[in-house]
Amino acid sequence: MVDHPRARRLAERIQVIVAEMLEGRIKDPRLGFVTITDVRVTGDLQHASIFYTVYGDEQERRKSTRALNSARGTIRTEVGKQIGTRLTPTIEFHLDAVPESAASLDRALHEARLRDAELEKIREGAQYASDADPYRRPQGDGDEAEDEGDDRE
Repeated sequence: MVDHPRARRLAERIQVIVAEMLEGRIKDPRLGFVTITDVRVTGDLQHASIFYTVYGDEQERRKSTRALNSARGTIRTEVGKQIGTRLTPTIEFHLDAVPESAASLDRALHEARLRDAELEKIREGAQYASDADPYRRPQGDGDEAEDEGDDRE
């Protein structure tokens, strides 16, 4: 996908406008602690996808999603007034999955650290079954058979 500078600037402006509206103008009691994480605008400036996160549990997310969808018209009207383009982009809200992905990665890394610690404890008292390297031969055994293959001079 081509990165359009105008679409990127418009997305940044929409992100600021929506964040300010959620902070000050939208007074829906269902709206929880919402953070606008990203806005993506199509190259033709017709559609804006707004990504957000909600602090809280699944019930808080559902309530905030309903509140955002019900305030979509008000938000789009304000965006249209402030951006000054001929056509106001349609707005879609998407719950951002980055925090959940980050949490699952943190859990996986924590589990890996615990397994590494267990393995380190097992290795502390471990001994080799025989010598440290059973294939190592002492120097000077006199294996001339290996030296006979290097007659390139």
